[in-house]
Amino acid sequence: MANPLGALLVLFGAGFLAANLLLLNDYLAFRRRRPGALLTWAVPRPAASGWSTGIALGLGLVILYKLLVLGWPPGQVFGEAMMFAYYGVMLRIGARVERGFYRDGLWLNRRFVKYRDITGLTWREDPKLALVIVAGRQQRAGRLNVPPAHYGEARRLLRDRIQSHQLHVQRSPIDLGGHDEREDV
Repeated sequence: MANPLGALLVLFGAGFLAANLLLLNDYLAFRRRRPGALLTWAVPRPAASGWSTGIALGLGLVILYKLLVLGWPPGQVFGEAMMFAYYGVMLRIGARVERGFYRDGLWLNRRFVKYRDITGLTWREDPKLALVIVAGRQQRAGRLNVPPAHYGEARRLLRDRIQSHQLHVQRSPIDLGGHDEREDV
């Protein structure tokens, strides 16, 4: 391999391209679902958001140096360009996706889950108030941090979804009868 650093940057570029496409897909899905929002809130700005701005600025300078001073063709800065797009643009776009309750499902901290796929849920208060759900055939867990001001409304929405049979929480393996799944909320 003639240029291992160049190959490594292309590999990084491919990984960041995939991450950029995932964030873009999430944002476009959010835009489609936004009219059906029932109870949503913005994601709090991460404490390290200044770092991503600094990284983007540094990558932008490296790209400009390689293109303008060294005269490299644009294809040779693919890795840096994908990292710049991630830190400079896509993280901010991804942060615009509002978490919460939508007509057809929940937007969790990391993904969207339709009500029909949720098989279990519980509330946790460690260290933040969160709704923890189990969904899908793989029984994957997910978490939705709920601001305390929205706790009562979130519980009401869950009860309404259960009552309308949009959300069906499975019973525990030992069912002794008399279980009302609306009480699980």
